[in-house]
Amino acid sequence: MTSQQDALKRLAAEAAVQQIKSGMVVGLGFGSTAVHALRALGHKIQSGELEQVFGVPTAASIEQAASEAGIPLTTLEVHPEIDLTIDGADEVDPKLNLIKGGGGALLREKIVAQASLRLVIVVDESKMSDQLGSLFKLPVEVNPFGWGSQARFLDQLGATVELRLGQDGSAYCTENGNFILDCDFGEIEDLERLARQLEGRAGIAEHGLFLGLADEVIVGTQDGPQSLKR
Repeated sequence: MTSQQDALKRLAAEAAVQQIKSGMVVGLGFGSTAVHALRALGHKIQSGELEQVFGVPTAASIEQAASEAGIPLTTLEVHPEIDLTIDGADEVDPKLNLIKGGGGALLREKIVAQASLRLVIVVDESKMSDQLGSLFKLPVEVNPFGWGSQARFLDQLGATVELRLGQDGSAYCTENGNFILDCDFGEIEDLERLARQLEGRAGIAEHGLFLGLADEVIVGTQDGPQSLKR
């Protein structure tokens, strides 16, 4: 990511934070976009502009960053319904369907997204595509037991499959204790069919297709943040 892309994403994240009102429960997504958003949110809370706002983090690193920013935290057990979640995406199509999971937090991100009354996605222009799969591989989170069987299943569905590795060269492990298979399907023609196939397979914990979940996508552009709504 270039510094210019990051600056555009920051402006878009700050625009999304303008939608947060006092008393809201806010989902805090994962990745660089979430960090920009939570910093802006923390500033509003510390300045007194917002009160009684609680955040639900989607990853341990976001929990730590939110605490450092002065954002009070809560859980889905205490607040099972979230007013607004701000998150990023790896790829967005014209219908606001998403591929997510590049950072490895897709399962928790989807749990939080589905618990949200509104999901606002913040991206820069490079993440917009005509067809999901043309820019980014689809992450699929799998149970470590029998992951090779899942890789074969995904290969039979037409994907080129790679086991995601950590910095030490061993299999990357999510905070849920699972592995991630990065699947290159090319352009995915039937998103709903693929989602059903993945959801029906034992051993697949979650996939990175977020279909029909985003209510709004705010795109950071040279002309300023642009809002796309479903």
